[in-house]
Parts: sequence; structure tokens; C-alpha cells
Amino acid sequence: MNTILPTPLVSVVIATYNGEHFLHEQIDSIIQQTYKNIEIIAVDDCSTDNTISILNEYATRHANFTVIQNEKNIGYQKNFEKGFLLAKGDYIAPCDQDDIWLPTKVEILVSHIGSHAIAYCNSAFIDRSGKVLGIKMNDTKTLTNFNSPIMYSVGASAPGHAMLITKQLAMAAMPFPLLLSHDTWLGFVATFDNSLKFVDEVLVLYRRHENNVFGAFHKKDRKKNNPKGSSQLQAQKARQRAALLYNKCPDYLPEEKEFFKNLCKCYENYSIANNFARMCLFFKYRREILRYKKRNEIRRCLYCLKMFFKII
Repeated sequence: MNTILPTPLVSVVIATYNGEHFLHEQIDSIIQQTYKNIEIIAVDDCSTDNTISILNEYATRHANFTVIQNEKNIGYQKNFEKGFLLAKGDYIAPCDQDDIWLPTKVEILVSHIGSHAIAYCNSAFIDRSGKVLGIKMNDTKTLTNFNSPIMYSVGASAPGHAMLITKQLAMAAMPFPLLLSHDTWLGFVATFDNSLKFVDEVLVLYRRHENNVFGAFHKKDRKKNNPKGSSQLQAQKARQRAALLYNKCPDYLPEEKEFFKNLCKCYENYSIANNFARMCLFFKYRREILRYKKRNEIRRCLYCLKMFFKII
């Protein structure tokens, strides 16, 4: 007799805010997953449109669907954090409110995660109406098996909408800081003891539109939607980010801890000595720091040279 092994529970956590336009498509794609042992937790951050009505409609028809409505707006990072804390599954799948999951997304990521803290997949871009744009996420960024916290020192490319994470990782990453996106923070923490497994299959249709909270825009779109503030504000954020990463990085990773210590030091002020030290630090670790960017060695070196002047 063949023994059927139990499948672990996967908690799909949807963070919603005024998502009525695309919510039906997203939720339907979750319900239609080939992997059936899931619970769906929707945490709404005080929507003023019909989002709550839509969520409650699904909750009345599906016993595994739970709706939580915040009493006050807490922002998307803390909204996801709240949902993760409510999750009962061994694994958690973060979910945006405006994408479409392909039917085998959860099944394939569960089959690949193994001993990794995160498994994540590729995505194909669609527009507001759902038209496929012919661009995949790995056309814009390098998607890979991230395995060092240094890879998260200035950026990352493992997006939350494509992730399956362990509940253990979610708890280790608490509380989520407001300075970084939840997926960047989860990826950073995951590299302490493990790695992120990239599954090179398109399992999500990622919707690009003007209301994305945090999206994979081209550079010109990012500049248009997020104009730069003052150099003083950028410098302050750079110092805060470096300090946040240093404080979280564990002592049992001495080289990485020393890297973030030096990063903090060279952002204390923008003296010539600190600017030179930052440039040298970036040169030494350029392959790790710029792993997520699609750049050849010459462009990596030019990027490091710019660190003498650039605020990030």
C-alpha cells in the first residue's frame, strides 16, 4: 500500500488597501491553486472602497478564508507583519492585491523549498488590463540564489509576491522595520543561516500600474513616481539603513558583521576619508553588492567609483 504523505499547510497572506479593481482576479487565482492545503488571511488596512465587501464575500463562501480589518492604517510593512503573525502554516506565501498567480505556483514552490528559508519564482509583467507585456522579472534584474547578507547592502531582487517563506523565518525577522520593504528584510534575514532558492519558472503575472505600492518599475518610472529628496535626507536614510543592517547581522558571521560595521563608519559623514573608504569597500565586495544588478565587470567598477560622490 502506498502511503500518502501529508502536505504542509501554506498560509497565503494578502495585504489589502483600496484594491477593489484587481482583487477578484487575484483571489480567484489563489483559490484555483493546485495545492489545496492552504489558508487565506486577508488583512485590510482601512480601505475606503469596496475591498472589505469583496473580501467578506469570499469569506462567506470559503471556510479557509479569514478577513481581518485594521482599526487604523498601519502601512504595508506592518500589515504584512500582522498577517504573518496570524498565520498557522508551516509556510507563508505573501500576496499582493493586484497580481495573478498561475495555478501551480504554490505547489511548485513547496516542492523546491527544501531546507531553504525562501523559495521564489520568476514573474511576467502585465498591464492594468491584464495584457502580457513580453517582459519577465529576470529581464530587469538578476534573479539568483542569494546566500550572503552583503548582497542586501544596497538592494535586492527577490520580490515578495514571488516568495514562499518558512514560518520560522517570519518569526526571526520580527519586527519588520519601516525603513525597508518586508521582502528585502526577509531576504536579508534569510541569508544568515540559509539561502534563497530561485525557481526559474514564471508563476506570477505581475501587474504594473500607477498604484503599485512597491513595484519593479524601469528607472524612468521610479524617478517619476519617487522624486529624490534633499541630499541631507538621503544621507540620513543611508546611515539609518546601514545601522539597521549592522545591528541585525549576527555576530557568528564575523566577515559580514565587519562589512556592515565599516559601512556604518563610512556613512557617518561625507568627508574625503569616508568617501574613499566607502569606494574601497564597494570595490572589494562589488560582486556581492551588485549581484542583483544586470551589470558587467566594467559597469560594476564604474558604480564603485561613483561611491566616492554618490549617496545611496
